[in-house]
Amino acid sequence: MSELKKRLQNDLKTAMKEKDTFKRDVIRFVMSAIKQIEVDERKELSDADIEAILVKQIKQRNDAIAQFKEGGRDDLVEKNEKELTILKSYLPEPMGEEEVREVLKAIVAETGAEGMKDMGKVMGAAKAKIGSRAEGRLINQIAKELLS
Repeated sequence: MSELKKRLQNDLKTAMKEKDTFKRDVIRFVMSAIKQIEVDERKELSDADIEAILVKQIKQRNDAIAQFKEGGRDDLVEKNEKELTILKSYLPEPMGEEEVREVLKAIVAETGAEGMKDMGKVMGAAKAKIGSRAEGRLINQIAKELLS
């Protein structure tokens, strides 16, 4: 069992003991997403797989927050922001823009990428090296700058 999954399970137990229903529900939601993929694909998920699920959940919360702000639903904005805080606590420390830029420069040098036609090579290597430590949008933006 992956370390991240163990941590989620331990935190779920702790939240239940402390009667923290909000945190319990958020963790249960993530655990059910993990279980669903494990059953569908008949495999044990790694930490990287679980991080991908968390990133997807965070993206959904960010989208929901934007929509709720537009609709003037401050109560739902606050709820989703609290969920975001809990979800982000399970991801590794995010990389800064300069750190991402340095990693991408190294990848461009390693792959011999020369222009936008090599964007796929660079993005594939970047996803493998950086993973969930930076948003795909940021990686893409910096890669375009370096390749153009």
